[in-house]
This record gives sequence, C-alpha cells and structure tokens, in this order.
Amino acid sequence: MVTIRLARGGAKKRPFYHVVVADSRCKRDGRYIERVGFFNPIASGKDERLRLNDVRVQYWLSQGAKTTERVHALIKEFRKRSEGAAA
Repeated sequence: MVTIRLARGGAKKRPFYHVVVADSRCKRDGRYIERVGFFNPIASGKDERLRLNDVRVQYWLSQGAKTTERVHALIKEFRKRSEGAAA
C-alpha cells in the first residue's frame, strides 16, 4: 500500500521532515516514490513552516494513497492557510 508520511531529516534535537509518498513496507527514512513537501516544526520568524505540492498530494490521494494522522492534519492546515491567503 502507498502512504503519504513524514521522513525525518535534520540534526539531533533539530528535526526537519520531508513529506513523502512511499510504499508502506519501506523504512521511515528509506526509499520513497516522490517528495511532495516539507514540514519544519521548529520554524521561527520568517522561516517557512510547511510547504506542500497540493496538486501532487491530490493526485496520490486519488490513486488510493493513505495518509498518516499527522500528515492528514498538515494537509488540512495547509489547505486552510492557502484558502485564507487567496481570499
């Protein structure tokens, strides 16, 4: 099964996550099919906290990909913020 999930990067005590589309059998930080964004939980100031390629996320969801709970919340947050910026 294909999942959209977070792959950890960054340094010790300074996490940074890539939002990736991967086979559920692959390791957390292992091989992935496509990188569709990033999430920086400790962003401060003008640093960008979250960026997603919403077109590709929508494509993978239409192909039957499942999201983790955290990624689902991030997608929801991103779309809400995008709609607010557009209005």
